[in-house]
Amino acid sequence: MSLKIINDTKFDFLQQKRKALILSSFIIIISLFSFITQGLNYGIDFSSGYIIQLEFDKDVKVENIKKSFSNNSVQNPIIQYYGSQKEVIIKLQESNSYDQNNINNFISDVLNNYNYKIQKLDFVGSQIGSELRTKGEWAMLVALISILVYIGFRFEFLYGIGAILALIHDVLITVGIFSILQLQFDLSVLSALLAVIGYSLNDTIVVYDRIRENANLMHLDNPESILNKSINQTLSRTLITSLTTLFVLFSLLIFGGIAVEYFSIAMIIGVLIGTFSSIYIAGASLYFLKVLENVEEK
Repeated sequence: MSLKIINDTKFDFLQQKRKALILSSFIIIISLFSFITQGLNYGIDFSSGYIIQLEFDKDVKVENIKKSFSNNSVQNPIIQYYGSQKEVIIKLQESNSYDQNNINNFISDVLNNYNYKIQKLDFVGSQIGSELRTKGEWAMLVALISILVYIGFRFEFLYGIGAILALIHDVLITVGIFSILQLQFDLSVLSALLAVIGYSLNDTIVVYDRIRENANLMHLDNPESILNKSINQTLSRTLITSLTTLFVLFSLLIFGGIAVEYFSIAMIIGVLIGTFSSIYIAGASLYFLKVLENVEEK
């Protein structure tokens, strides 16, 4: 019954296009201001520090190990189980308290009440972190260009521009929220951003496909009618897909532990923003690009 009600909606989304664009523009401006003034809180993957794998002689509690590091003035150590409760991964930012020459001794002093073996100790230098950031930026750029080319061939070039605008909107706001809240930005978050691009694009293509179909069937109607009808027809699919995805992501956030915490947060933000952009931004972009103004009777 609820699905039928959703399918029969006749919301005038285009009437709210200016309000939606003003809201999005406001959030993007705040995001850009935060990014310029305080930047992102890069994790070790994109900055520099140590990744240490330890194996203990018995089960340990991550909270106790984290407390031991905090008591020794280590700022924001990331500690998580690795396979079992006897093995942990520790990520430490660079500090004046230790360096590559004495990191082993420092760990020994911090964990003097534990028996353990160091299975792996890696140092991620600032140059490597910078290279990873650059490669991540290129990956996103290549993804956006590929999307523009694909949609340009499948639909037409202006549809591709509209999709890219919606995707840039999603990425900017997601990254902006990470900057505003100073959440840790690492490789898992970058992976989430690329996943968000794919997820949002999928929704946008569904909407655009219906818009193109209705443009051929309703060629005598005005663009607002075509866009509104198309968005309403795909609204049920968009909302149900987003809700089911969010159920999984919230479960991952609650039960997945610290290893996937920031990935889950980035995905949740991205899915919410992507759903909004699929409903309001993608269609409004086509309206302002005047894609449907010259629809002719076939």
